[in-house]
Amino acid sequence: MIKHFRFFFTISVFIIAIRPVYAQDVNQDTRLKKILEDITIQHGVEFSYAEEDVRHFTLIPPDPDLPLKAKLIYIKNRTGLSFKNVKDYIVVFTDNVLSVSYFCAYVIDEYGYPVDKAIVQYDDIHTIVTGPDGYFELPKSILRESLNVTQTGYVSVSVKTDTFKRDCLAITLPLKSTELEEIIAERYLTTGIAKKKDGSFIITPNEFGILPGLTEPDVLQAMQQLPGINSIDQTVSNINVRGGTHDQNLFMWNGIRLFQTGHFFGLISALNPNLAHEIKIFKNGTSAFYGESVSSAIDISSHTKTIGTETTSISSNMISADMYTKIKTSENTNIELSGRRSFTDILDFPTYTKYSKRIFQNTVVTQLDNSTDVNYKSDKEFFFYDLTAQFHQKINNKHNLYVDVININNRLDFTQGTITSTNVVTKQSSLTQNTLGGTATWKAQWTDTHSSEIGIYGSYYDVNGTNSQLETDQQVIQENTIVDTGVHLENSNKLTPVFILHSGYQFNEIGIDNRDRVNQPSYNRNVKRVLRTHSVIGELEHNPDDQTLYIRAGLRANYIEQFGLLYFEPRLQFNYEFNALWQLEILAEQKSQSVSQIVALQNDFLGIENRRWILANEEDIPIQRSNQISAGVTYKDKGWLASLDCFYKRVDGITTYGQAFQNQFELELATGSYDVTGTELLLQKQFKDFNAWLSYGWNNNKYHFDGFTPRTFTSNFNISHAVTTGASYEWQKFKVALGSKWYSGRPTTNPLISVPTYSNIGTPTIVYNYPNTDTVGNFFEVNFSTVYTWQLPQNARLQIGLSIINIFNRSNILNRYYRISSEDNNVIEEVNTYGLQRTPNALIKLLF
Repeated sequence: MIKHFRFFFTISVFIIAIRPVYAQDVNQDTRLKKILEDITIQHGVEFSYAEEDVRHFTLIPPDPDLPLKAKLIYIKNRTGLSFKNVKDYIVVFTDNVLSVSYFCAYVIDEYGYPVDKAIVQYDDIHTIVTGPDGYFELPKSILRESLNVTQTGYVSVSVKTDTFKRDCLAITLPLKSTELEEIIAERYLTTGIAKKKDGSFIITPNEFGILPGLTEPDVLQAMQQLPGINSIDQTVSNINVRGGTHDQNLFMWNGIRLFQTGHFFGLISALNPNLAHEIKIFKNGTSAFYGESVSSAIDISSHTKTIGTETTSISSNMISADMYTKIKTSENTNIELSGRRSFTDILDFPTYTKYSKRIFQNTVVTQLDNSTDVNYKSDKEFFFYDLTAQFHQKINNKHNLYVDVININNRLDFTQGTITSTNVVTKQSSLTQNTLGGTATWKAQWTDTHSSEIGIYGSYYDVNGTNSQLETDQQVIQENTIVDTGVHLENSNKLTPVFILHSGYQFNEIGIDNRDRVNQPSYNRNVKRVLRTHSVIGELEHNPDDQTLYIRAGLRANYIEQFGLLYFEPRLQFNYEFNALWQLEILAEQKSQSVSQIVALQNDFLGIENRRWILANEEDIPIQRSNQISAGVTYKDKGWLASLDCFYKRVDGITTYGQAFQNQFELELATGSYDVTGTELLLQKQFKDFNAWLSYGWNNNKYHFDGFTPRTFTSNFNISHAVTTGASYEWQKFKVALGSKWYSGRPTTNPLISVPTYSNIGTPTIVYNYPNTDTVGNFFEVNFSTVYTWQLPQNARLQIGLSIINIFNRSNILNRYYRISSEDNNVIEEVNTYGLQRTPNALIKLLF
């Protein structure tokens, strides 16, 4: 462990030291030839010159952060040399004129990053637009006394021409206050992640920086870097927010609820990272427009207000290849298409091997008595794909029509085999997951103070497993199907300059079908339920221009037809800014959900995707309801960000089947509740190119089940302590991140004695200790990622990335349970589930 931390410390110091050391070098006189060689490496260009033209020049190198064109102007002003693009080279030649006939400058934001497409106006008629590096040039002959520089989202600035010197001027555009009036932190952990005053987190993939272990903006992986959000089994299909289960989170894509969130049965997000425009994440204080969740809400939108420009990207990593394109069919219409498919059924890279071992493990069982290994061999063929299509029609400047379609699919076929005392036994099994959804949305901006939205949607989800037993001729076929349809109406009216009224109506009909068929002994079960829910929403938002006080209070009224049940859910978001440094946040909510997941048997759906969706019946499966309140403070100053949140959450109506017990309560069906008390802390320091953070979370998560002994005990999903650290460095087109995750082990229940006991009818059973009084070992891993981007001709870019999960290859136990040996009833077997081993992945991506 000490060696690990030494390594982490050494790397961190090295990264921090890179720029200061380099800065010392650039302040010394350097031969021009060496400067041109450095520019070649920094910008990926080639120079062509005569040795006699450059060898006698020595000067201080230009600032490494300058755009390429600005560096060339810098050199020209000091040497009289000129530069001209000829084919693939920049030709250097002698001009012998030190004066320049034009001004040059480049536009950056407050953090030193270039501002693309900023508009520079230098008289009443002529304008020029900055490039991706923020650079622009203006002729001296027509330059007036000042320039006006503007860009959406930034404060416009006016620059006097007498501030222009012989070298390029850096013009800084501050972020516009109207864009920041609901923002607490503009850069939360990394670029592309922000926190708003309503308590939500915003992830913008197109602006995403870099996080440890990620080379692409995988939203479901990225959100696990936020305090209070973990995955107890290292997957995106089991995300735990403040002690809740995965099914208690609401995942929305353009208004469609997603019941399938992962590929590779949870190791990869089911959503193409190139597609999403904006993702909102609520841990508490959820808007009243979101229902059907007692934990968090994740709203993923790929809708933009403008038609935009055409763009295409093609990329591949060591698991899959994907494509994204945006086609502008007219000035008011575009079509977006994306597709991704794994090649795991064709190629077997190390990444797939490690992922496969993580998901399809537990074929090696360690016995308590003699630690004998029993090996089962399997031949797997697995692949996944996802497809999306979006149509956007802009109808004048006030109306937008969106039509979206999504398809997500996973398929596994495998043959298992073992050698018995008499022969070789093989059986074939399969598992498929499929999601198909569509939605149409119309948005209208009637006036500056009045807007509306109407949408309809429908989705279909199906998981189908065929399990052929190795030891017998038994075959089990299981299927879980969901059909979800609905309509929503939203309306916003600005009543006064500080008050906005939001109102709406939602209708949802959902049907869930569960089927099980067994051939030996013959068994057939088919359970189907349908629920129809009407919801009326009202919210009043107070958002003054001075940004000091923000309040959004809402009420959601739900009526479920089948139960004749009407109930209300209040929501509150409160933020008060004491001064420029300190803010206070209070969030509160009541929420409910009628759809949840259960684990009837651990070997359901081959034991890989063993959870199935069900509907509440208000008998043995009640509607789940939650109450949550949190209070927090945020401090910001000179690149420092510190936030502290304390919360309390209680959820009623949970079932033992929904909590995936694997101890004495595994076959017990009971209803109860859990409550969580917790604290979340984030410390972050941001320099111009360097960002470092540390987050800590403490949870005390307890079950309450009447009739159990004991009545109150630790939750299966309790993570008492969790620490995440990270450091990222972004310099021009190079990004690198290193970070670690540590959390205390998952609760487990040990046998009271190491051998089974027998009931009156001779059935062996395990006598357990009190539930969840022990834990598996602590989880710890260090992750790394880096990305470099080359600028190619015609605004094309080539991106190459590398990531490594669990650099030190630590063996982390994610879960542990016990069972009676199938071969010897006198033996209790211990089954461990291990986390990912050291897992590399590489990315290559072309954007044009």
